[in-house]
Amino acid sequence: MRIAVTGSTGLIGSALVRSLLADGHEVVRLVRRRSRVGPQSDGTVGVGWNPYLLQVDAAGLEGADAVVHLAGAGVGDRRWTQAYKREIRDSRVLGTETVAGALAKLKRPPAVLVSASAVGYYGQTGSLEIDEDSPAGDDFLARVCVEWEAAARPAADAGIRVVHPRTGLVLSAAGGAAGRMLPLFRLGLGGRLGSGGQYWSIIALADEVAALRFLIDRREMSGPVNLTGPVPVTNAELTEALGRALGRPTALAVPSFALKAALGEMAVEVAGSHRVVPSRLLAAGFRFRYPDVDAAVQAALED
Repeated sequence: MRIAVTGSTGLIGSALVRSLLADGHEVVRLVRRRSRVGPQSDGTVGVGWNPYLLQVDAAGLEGADAVVHLAGAGVGDRRWTQAYKREIRDSRVLGTETVAGALAKLKRPPAVLVSASAVGYYGQTGSLEIDEDSPAGDDFLARVCVEWEAAARPAADAGIRVVHPRTGLVLSAAGGAAGRMLPLFRLGLGGRLGSGGQYWSIIALADEVAALRFLIDRREMSGPVNLTGPVPVTNAELTEALGRALGRPTALAVPSFALKAALGEMAVEVAGSHRVVPSRLLAAGFRFRYPDVDAAVQAALED
């Protein structure tokens, strides 16, 4: 298959590209730097785009069998100033408008667009178990996710199967939130955040990649699909699992007021709770390699 990927240098995108190449697929990367346009040393091909200007080299997407759209500014990369909140929103919404609009105009459009979203769609849900039939929340990230998914509508209107993987917290030592946490845990400085009772819907990176490929292949899958492990865990449970795996103490805790002082508005997400389950993924027959917290943590340490 010929598969185009945005966000191909991020944590999930780079792992997905490696997986696709290992299985003999042709990978097209949508890239912003001119030096990365054209054939690359890893066997991929770079196609230019600029999501902020709604520009993409559509000719480079002709003949793609599938497109996986993962690009977006990191939610936890910086403090949430008003400017960075605009970047979080625009990188997702404008990027999706660019991709979906271009695909809708192709002479040979792909069969499927897997267009990323996140469990932030549901807002803060406490201990209530949430699946794909649950409504959207009304906080900043929830509103962004609603716009993000809606931006893919031109592709769906053109007859392309569109899937929205709503991803949770991806566990990997290679990057993301877990990658930033692990050095502290290795030093024995890890601990729960806030009360520790908030639910974090985790998924091992290997399961995330396998689920994305599952969504590419399964023709009956469209619309929102939660990409989280089958067993949501609390922050305290994840903290304990990390301590067990590393043989380090986890008695320290970061109080809620300190989180707010350090992180500002983003502290709501860190101390917030999403108890999200992957109902549609499980019903379709997907099997997790790392279904519980200890297995997912061990997989993360091996990345």
